[in-house]
Amino acid sequence: MAAPPELWHLLRAARRVMVFTGAGVSTASGIPDFRGPDGVWKVRQPVLYGDFLLSEAARVEYWEWKLEGLGRMRAARPNAAHRACARLEAAGVLEAVVTQNVDGLHARAGVSRERLVELHGTDGRVECQACGVEAPLEETYARFEAHRRAPRCSCGGLLKPATISFGQALRADDLERAARAAEACDLVVALGSTLSVHPAASFPLRAAQRGVPYAVANRGHTDHDGLGLVTLRLDGDVVELFPAAVARALGAG
Repeated sequence: MAAPPELWHLLRAARRVMVFTGAGVSTASGIPDFRGPDGVWKVRQPVLYGDFLLSEAARVEYWEWKLEGLGRMRAARPNAAHRACARLEAAGVLEAVVTQNVDGLHARAGVSRERLVELHGTDGRVECQACGVEAPLEETYARFEAHRRAPRCSCGGLLKPATISFGQALRADDLERAARAAEACDLVVALGSTLSVHPAASFPLRAAQRGVPYAVANRGHTDHDGLGLVTLRLDGDVVELFPAAVARALGAG
């Protein structure tokens, strides 16, 4: 597909790009949307973090859901949009990827931990809710599958995939890193997000309010469309639009 000229021109002129990504970046990799018309939350009620901490039944329900999705997580592969973000880092022009996604595909595509802010955590790690120690992912899932009891750390604390559950506070360090990227970037590109979930959606807006060029690519409406801050609005498949623009921008002299 031909690269949208306006997007690749913006990318070519930039030196510190912040890319903000949502579910639309990963659906092509087989990761389902959570909040869309056919999203996960239409057919399943999320387990609240407080319930996870207080109730063994809630913990088992949560782990059952995670176990159901384990095969999909293992099978998912980074797509062209994830690789395009990594290509921007390799070219030295990526300030940060700030993502709502928990699938770990940006990291697997090659975006470094220094440049990646996973605001809602990641399914790629399991951590103790008491001591914070990381537990072996495959071993922890295998323990739950064998015994159907919520796994615990050697310290006695509850183990949980390192995603942010409903009712659980976002990590202060991730919020600070996203804010720094929004203040430092000279271009912000939002991909595959309705920009309706806060505080995540506030970070590209924060950059745009500084007067930084702001490109939004998504299939369908976003909450930032009518704010008068979007420099370029593209409606379509971000897995086609963004990689083509990155390739053209980095290939240009």
